[in-house]
Amino acid sequence: MAVKPTINVNNGCPESYKNRLPVIANIHLFFLKMIMTLTAMDLVAQAKQHIVEIDIDAAKNSLETSLILDVREAAEYTAGHLPGAFNIPRGVLEFKIGSHPDFQDKQDAHIIVYCQSGGRSALATEVLNKMGFNNAVSMAGGFKAWTESGNEVV
Repeated sequence: MAVKPTINVNNGCPESYKNRLPVIANIHLFFLKMIMTLTAMDLVAQAKQHIVEIDIDAAKNSLETSLILDVREAAEYTAGHLPGAFNIPRGVLEFKIGSHPDFQDKQDAHIIVYCQSGGRSALATEVLNKMGFNNAVSMAGGFKAWTESGNEVV
């Protein structure tokens, strides 16, 4: 008959604490989770520390020599997008970019990534950089800033 090893976490504790240990452990885990929890904006801020962002003028000047990637949802893209932009929504980017004919074997290409306001494009640019697209940059302010500057939309 095999002996099942046991761990007694109450060893060395005063008798009055033995019943409190699970509660104390749960309280510590709760506060640890609160400290470690990140919001979407925290994730965007972290991504922006690791990527290159370009302004609207730099993006406009690079349209002819860059691949333009719109990471908004298909309905947003259909409603209007930058000239020459390809659409791969942020939610499926990692799965679709490698098989998209315009991005195959283009790890060295300059890619301008944009979304509606700059958050999704920052996250997408960080992922693209990790996937080997080292010249991907995020357009600060996104489509909103592009249209507010009076630039062409198709």
